[in-house]
Amino acid sequence: MTQRTWGWLAAVIDVVLIVLFALIGRSSHGESESALGLWTTAYPFLAGWAIAYVTSGAWARPLRFWPTGIVVWVLTVFVGLAIRVATGQGDVGGDPLPISFVIVATIVLGVFLLGWRGIARLALRRSTRRGRDSAGRAA
Repeated sequence: MTQRTWGWLAAVIDVVLIVLFALIGRSSHGESESALGLWTTAYPFLAGWAIAYVTSGAWARPLRFWPTGIVVWVLTVFVGLAIRVATGQGDVGGDPLPISFVIVATIVLGVFLLGWRGIARLALRRSTRRGRDSAGRAA
């Protein structure tokens, strides 16, 4: 696969995982699973991801942990939380940013956005190793 293909695939995987994060969150809190509700929950994090994807140059090196994965993860969380606070989302008893949500969002998005990159890198490394081993036996 070309680097360009990986760049597009990484973008799709990231977006799907961010939407999945929003869907799981809404479901775990018994909120409606309407398209508008899902969009309302997901868009702050998608906006953070878009900023991160551009600033990190993720399309050029989509599987790297540094700077790509870390920048994508941190900015997705930071910008997403900032937008949620600015728009009044997630206010719990007068607390605009419950620490429990910050912790959950940071951990889950970290596992999602860094985890798939780690799995992909491991699979590619094994595939490359297998290819070299079979080429060596054929020679």
